[in-house]
Amino acid sequence: MVLNYFGDGGFRLQSGDLSLLVDPPNNRLKADIVLRTLISAEAGVSESSEIAFPGEYEVRGVEISGMGVDEESTDKYLKTVYLVRWDEMSFAFLGHIKNMLSTEILEGLNEPNILFLPVGGGHFLEAVDAAKLAKKVEPNLIVPSFYKTPADFLKAMGQKGREEEKLVFKSKDIITESGKVLVLKANN
Repeated sequence: MVLNYFGDGGFRLQSGDLSLLVDPPNNRLKADIVLRTLISAEAGVSESSEIAFPGEYEVRGVEISGMGVDEESTDKYLKTVYLVRWDEMSFAFLGHIKNMLSTEILEGLNEPNILFLPVGGGHFLEAVDAAKLAKKVEPNLIVPSFYKTPADFLKAMGQKGREEEKLVFKSKDIITESGKVLVLKANN
């Protein structure tokens, strides 16, 4: 499997000829499945391969659980976090959250192999809160998003972290890790 980062909350996971894109930064990036963690409450789904609302989905063998973040959603915007099960691994995409998640959502995330976590402060989790959340979720690997610099988050996690252009991995590479932070360079 290959993981690429496009800045902000934009990620692409690819395994063989199947790809999943989360919060694409523009319309030129294409994938078989597109997840949106923040959407206008008035928006409709534009394509059958685009998932933007809470619910249970299965697309080409990829299981997706979308959980609405009601305490952060408004009349104008809906926030959704996703747990994706694919190739015997699980991936949690927390998207645009700003606060600690409810106990119900934390239980729904169920110790994912990789946690995609907004750590930039402002409209997203502050570094210290992001570190607390990461420790509660207990992933094997943490990939920060929505940051100018990941230094505060790395400090809060007590790690130096490593920076990569992309991550090429198999399940066995990830399951041996425990709460390790991986910083990906944005491919713009």
